[in-house]
Amino acid sequence: MSANRFSLARDWEPTRRLPLKWGHYADRYCAGLVLIIAGAVHLQGANNYTLIILLIGTTATVVGWSIMPAKGWRRMIVALPAVSQIWIMLTGPMSMWTLAIPLLCWLIVRRRPLISYLALIIPIANGIVLTRFYQEYSSMPQALAISAVVLVAAAWVAQLIAQSAAKRR
Repeated sequence: MSANRFSLARDWEPTRRLPLKWGHYADRYCAGLVLIIAGAVHLQGANNYTLIILLIGTTATVVGWSIMPAKGWRRMIVALPAVSQIWIMLTGPMSMWTLAIPLLCWLIVRRRPLISYLALIIPIANGIVLTRFYQEYSSMPQALAISAVVLVAAAWVAQLIAQSAAKRR
């Protein structure tokens, strides 16, 4: 990456400018993201008879959020809403609209500008549309796969909005 492109990346990605007390930015980012996703997927595989899976998934998610490169208060305030949302999703596809909560947490941790919060409309709309097609818990894998793609797309849209806002400044 050229020096100019690296400078532009630092301008629109505020968490890259943070002085980290331990670890490297890329390592913490990747490990945190893997733990958040793995914990969420792990929790979706749980039921009343496999309570240890709930504990493992919850722990992985909280640890994932806590090691993301961001200021400490940002990482800590998102842990409870993010875990709560994953537990709510155990109710089935009718709760897909709640994926706006982890996206909100992501935007807080990544320090996106307020204008990028418009991307929250995307997972909410996805949840409303999916309820027309998927209502039973047996349809959860399909609804979750579609919603995961939509959630990642919404995060990218938020990033593009943040980049555009940074360029205008």
